Amino acid sequence: MDQLIETLPKTSPLTIKRFKSLGINTFWDLLNYFPFRYEDYSLLSPINQIQEGETVTVKGIIVSLKNEFTRRGFRLQKIEIDDGSGKAELVWFNQMYLIKLFREGLTLSAGGKVERNGRNLSIKPEEFEIVGAAPTIHTGRLVPVYPEKRGLSSKTIREKIFYAINQLDMQKLLPDEIMSYNNLIDETTAYKNIHFPENTKLARQSRQRLAFDELFTIQLSNAMIKQEWKKETVGNRFIVGVGYSDPQLMDGKTRLAEALTKRARLDSAKRAPPLQQFINNLPFKLTAAQKRVIDEIISDLRKTRPMNRFLQGEVGSGKTVVAAVAAYLAHLNGYQTLLMAPTEILAEQHYKTFQKLFSGTGIARNTPATTLITASHKPVRDELTKSNIVIGTQALLNAKLDFGKIGLVVIDEQHRFGVAQRAILKQKGTNPHLLTMTATPIPRTVALTLYGELDLSVIDEMPKGREQVKTYLVERNKRNDAYRWIEKNIVNENVQAFIVCPLIEESEVETMKTIRAVKKEYEYLKNQIFPRQKVGLLHGKLKAKEKNQVMLNFKDGKIDILVSTSVVEVGIDIPNATIILVESAERYGMAQLHQLRGRVGRGKKQSYCLLFSEAEDKNSLDRLRFFAHNSIGSELAEYDLKRRGPGQIYGTKQHGYADLKIASFSDYGLIRKTKSAASYFMNRYQLNQFPELKNRVDKLRINKISRD
Repeated sequence: MDQLIETLPKTSPLTIKRFKSLGINTFWDLLNYFPFRYEDYSLLSPINQIQEGETVTVKGIIVSLKNEFTRRGFRLQKIEIDDGSGKAELVWFNQMYLIKLFREGLTLSAGGKVERNGRNLSIKPEEFEIVGAAPTIHTGRLVPVYPEKRGLSSKTIREKIFYAINQLDMQKLLPDEIMSYNNLIDETTAYKNIHFPENTKLARQSRQRLAFDELFTIQLSNAMIKQEWKKETVGNRFIVGVGYSDPQLMDGKTRLAEALTKRARLDSAKRAPPLQQFINNLPFKLTAAQKRVIDEIISDLRKTRPMNRFLQGEVGSGKTVVAAVAAYLAHLNGYQTLLMAPTEILAEQHYKTFQKLFSGTGIARNTPATTLITASHKPVRDELTKSNIVIGTQALLNAKLDFGKIGLVVIDEQHRFGVAQRAILKQKGTNPHLLTMTATPIPRTVALTLYGELDLSVIDEMPKGREQVKTYLVERNKRNDAYRWIEKNIVNENVQAFIVCPLIEESEVETMKTIRAVKKEYEYLKNQIFPRQKVGLLHGKLKAKEKNQVMLNFKDGKIDILVSTSVVEVGIDIPNATIILVESAERYGMAQLHQLRGRVGRGKKQSYCLLFSEAEDKNSLDRLRFFAHNSIGSELAEYDLKRRGPGQIYGTKQHGYADLKIASFSDYGLIRKTKSAASYFMNRYQLNQFPELKNRVDKLRINKISRD
């Protein structure tokens, strides 16, 4: 099914281009573009038996065609058909081409609702087609309705899929035991009936089978990656000094002091101060959650296989400190740490944080040298080889860069990097340990499915003393009051504010006209609303140096209000910023709203998040009210998963983290079943026994999953 869509018959280059814009390049891609609902035109009724209000399909010979004008100037197209039992009038509005398309004597099938027109009944067809030797696909059955994008109608998509599905020749994907145990129908049958179901039961069974296949492939890929990872031998097993952790927080397996040999104790004492001394000299006390995660990481670092751990935690929960502890342990063992961040702002933030953490230990002679490398900051070659910690953006991936002895790789907000990028970074060391981190709230089912090959750690506790950000959904008629309240706080409390807009340029699309574009909003706010405040502008199209200068000005207090796109979502730490106003808040996913809210509340003063919305529908407003009353990221992510679906979890319609085509991350039962089935398969079969399954697993691993 790797046949290119260019081979589709009777398909224009423009249609091919539109399919490709949706990522549909092959017949297989086409078959995996699934309908989201069905129209029921399966009631094929004799014309003399149709009744008002019914949704039916009628089929007959065209006996007349005509255009009529209404009093209001509309054109009606009326086509009369005869099926032998009677005649029916089909009526369209302003579809002039139909009179040229049809002619008397052709057999026409039309599906739609029966309406009364005076004494007579007529049908306004929703779907229609000329009947030939081939079976009908738009009428007389359950008709699939597809997401219509990029100028592609459901009718066009339906016709192309109908052709492709008749070329379907599939090999066996799963063992018989797995199919039988999970009550799965044959996959070929499933593909045919997901698109053109014989009945609703088969449509339901088809969706279940294909969703199972999708999740099973992911679970199996994860299991195989994890199995391979366990076979690798680390080139840099770490030795941990005595006295690292509070024994009360450690179970028998992780009680490091008991596990260390006398020789390791002596060696550690000679080479460097124990890790506990570094922790004791931190300017704050670690939370119990941080200590637990550090124990998990250090347990990994002491093993003979590379660590591959995924760390999730709220904004401000202290993930960077955990990474610093791991980096310091790498330093004690004579190894370098590489830390990659998605933006220059975040890389610089980490750089300054690490410098502060290490300079405050009181053991300056052992403080790791920290180097920053970004597009605008190029260190000399010697710095890279001699530094204990190198922090940077994708500039770290430059093939010409030579590092020293890399023992640990840390990747922040790792979902923003591609698989190939992560692999390149890891390959700069000899099987180094890998720690990936994210502040993006991820539902547990998503994390365990998409990142099943990783060991998961969660910091589920915030540092003591941190004020919860008060969040309000502001009514439209209170907008000006909110502006005056912001101005009053800036003047009286000497604080700063963010105002976040979703677009850079004002959109020409009609449905987006109410969205306040950031450039236009900046001019409006600066001149009309806050003329007495210093207002700045930040967006993604600014050059790196310009962005950095704007942020520096904001941090130094030279800007009172920063009008920005969601580029502020990650990596900006301004303790004096206590207010964030989010325009068109309904357009953001919960995870991104939570990230934006995390930009404030980083100092000692009470902070606030104001949500402005142009939405009028109840669902959108209920969603924003839920966000306003909940501050736990995992709960927000679960709510969004259930309400918005698996494809919209992470961005403005979420960041595209999850790309399931038919399965759902909210289907906990199916996730458990596929995980169990993958384990069963691993214990009893070889992937080579099932060529089609191997092909899909290989493609998935190349495109989406890496043990990195």
